Amino acid sequence: MWILLHCAAVTRCLLIDDDEQIRTTLSDYLRGFGMVVDAAPDGAGLREALRAHTFQLIILDVRLPGESGLDLCRWLRQQQHTTPVIMLTAQGDPISRVLGLEMGADDYLGKPFEPRELVARIHAVLRRVPRAGPPLPEGGRYIHFDGWALDSLQRLLTSPSHVIVALSNAEYRLLTAFVSRPGCVLTREQLVDATASAGAEVQGRSVDLAVSRLRQKLGNNQSAQALIRTVRGEGYLFAGKVTP
Repeated sequence: MWILLHCAAVTRCLLIDDDEQIRTTLSDYLRGFGMVVDAAPDGAGLREALRAHTFQLIILDVRLPGESGLDLCRWLRQQQHTTPVIMLTAQGDPISRVLGLEMGADDYLGKPFEPRELVARIHAVLRRVPRAGPPLPEGGRYIHFDGWALDSLQRLLTSPSHVIVALSNAEYRLLTAFVSRPGCVLTREQLVDATASAGAEVQGRSVDLAVSRLRQKLGNNQSAQALIRTVRGEGYLFAGKVTP
């Protein structure tokens, strides 16, 4: 019997806003999309968080007590922090938007805004950042599972009967996401993030089609269905035994 494990989110965000209600509301909303969110009210909190964790994205409100969001964005770039930054600005404040971009921000969003637009902008910014892809189990070039061998250098898959199966970029990244987290439930949002740099081939619920294509490469039979299991209302789980 399988125990379903929910893997850690692939994106960790740092939210800096002095409004406690906004911090709480946005943090809860982003967590609903599979993100890990740390939040702080000011520059001191930002520096403390950066000492403790590595983040894939920082969300900065422009109007903060003490150091402004613009000051903090400039400081981040002076400290050689390359983490993408999205600035939150007041509506009708084009000067702050321009200054933020000039100081190294990657995008901006005017308040008030729909939280879903922030999610879309986060995904868009992260797609522009070069990514190495999901971490593979240690052991070298080849990853083995249930008689299959994945060549991480040439991005080829070899079947148990020694037939070489070519993978598209999206299929390779999707399979890599699965074999790096065997026994874990991966949400559709996590899988979209895992395949994002493959030219946006997978978006939203079309991840189901990508999984279907990958299953076809794995045989499109009962065995393939057993390897990548659908977890209703949750996402997908890779049930294969992965070895280097």
